Amino acid sequence: MVNIQENCTLVDYGKAVTIAAALEVGRRRRGEEGYSISKVNSSHDAFEILHPLMGELEHEEFWILYLNNNNKVIHKALLSKGGITGTLVDVRLVLKQALELGAVAIILAHNHPSGGLKPSAADKHITQKLKLASEALDIKVLDHLILTQHGYLSFADKGIL
Repeated sequence: MVNIQENCTLVDYGKAVTIAAALEVGRRRRGEEGYSISKVNSSHDAFEILHPLMGELEHEEFWILYLNNNNKVIHKALLSKGGITGTLVDVRLVLKQALELGAVAIILAHNHPSGGLKPSAADKHITQKLKLASEALDIKVLDHLILTQHGYLSFADKGIL
């Protein structure tokens, strides 16, 4: 283990610790602010809720926002964790939880650790599969977001939902 103090003075070390602590506080505060958004009016609102949860991960995760009739978030759930290039989505689990919660709408989201915002064929396929299954239960799929560390793509905004 390298001792940081060997390569810098105590003052430099103290500054480095202070900066690291400030960055961590900022990261956590951003997460709390995102969590305080209770109503989703746009894809950007959904991004603000979800980005602190998965924007900087090195593996893929698939999340669902469950909404009531006023587009208020009643629950957010991690559906699956995957590897670097993919994760599994079980339509039945998504809809089971929606029914249990009394949700009338859902927003799908997953991250791309690679930083690319282009939806894959698999991304488009699972979106259509969930949309079709949800319609049979009168549950709307409002959007599917792909998040990266620096931004997002909204299927609804791009007209591919």
